[in-house]
Amino acid sequence: MNEQEYLEQRLEDQLNWYDGKSQSNQRSFKRLKMLEFVTAAIIPLCATILADWTYFSWLVGGLGVIIAVVSASQSHYKFQENWIQYRTTAEQLKHEKYLFATGVEPYNRDDAFQTLVLRVEGLISKENSSWAQSTKQEPNKDEVG
Repeated sequence: MNEQEYLEQRLEDQLNWYDGKSQSNQRSFKRLKMLEFVTAAIIPLCATILADWTYFSWLVGGLGVIIAVVSASQSHYKFQENWIQYRTTAEQLKHEKYLFATGVEPYNRDDAFQTLVLRVEGLISKENSSWAQSTKQEPNKDEVG
């Protein structure tokens, strides 16, 4: 793989992937958080306006279920953590790309391309390791054994 192919097929591809995943996780996090806020805010309003309604307890219970499911989804899918981690990696890749493009330290030597490959692949490898660690199932802290 030559320099141009690497820049286009590997670096740009990874940069776009991390950028897209960061944006997607940010949107998911913000939407779920807003749903949680709105649902929680509706409960006291309903208690004030609909307290005498026959199905009031069902409504409040349903709203509570929505909050619990949203909270569990945020915890399980780790949208906020992924958003931040993917954004960090995307910005680090951009940083390396611009340093290389401008030929500044550490890319002002004869082995600039090799240095770029090593640093970019190091960032990607580090991110992959972090992802693997975060997706491992943590043991249930409530279990005795």
